[in-house]
Amino acid sequence: MWAFGERRTTAPENDGAAGLIAFEATNPLERLLMRQAVHSDQAPRPGGSYSQAIATGQLFFSAGMGPVDPATGLTVGHTIEEQTAQVLENLEAVLAADGLTLADVVKVTTHLQELKRDFAGYDAVYRSRMVEPYPVRTTVGSQLMNILVEIDVVAVRPQAD
Repeated sequence: MWAFGERRTTAPENDGAAGLIAFEATNPLERLLMRQAVHSDQAPRPGGSYSQAIATGQLFFSAGMGPVDPATGLTVGHTIEEQTAQVLENLEAVLAADGLTLADVVKVTTHLQELKRDFAGYDAVYRSRMVEPYPVRTTVGSQLMNILVEIDVVAVRPQAD
C-alpha cells in the first residue's frame, strides 16, 4: 500500500521546504498513522492552508466548518438555527466524502459567537440532526469572524468484520 505524507526536511538541496513524498506502509502501525486529506465539493473550500478533513487509520478529523454555502462562498442565514443547519450540512458533505455520516461522530467541538444567547437554538438544531447516543461535546463562546457558529468533529470508521 502506498500513501502520501508530509515530510519536513532541512536538506540543502530543497532549502528546508516541505514536500509530499510517497512511502510504502508495510506494517499495521504505518497504516494506522497514514494521513489522507478528505475533500468534498459539496462543502466550502478551506479559507486558508488547511484541509477540510484528515482521515488516519479509523479516525476522521474535520476542520472547523462555518455556515458557508459551498456554491457561493457566502454566509448562510442570520439566525443561530439557520447557521447551525448549514454547518451540519457542510459537515455531512465532508463526512460523506469519506463514507461516514453524523452517526459516526464521537466528538464535537462547537464555538458560538454568543454562548448564552445562542446555545438553546443551536442545541435544538443539533439534537434534531444527531443520533443517540449523542457524541461527547464541548461548546464554548468564541470570537468568530462574521458568523455565529463553527463546528468541528471527530468520527470513527466502523471496523470491518
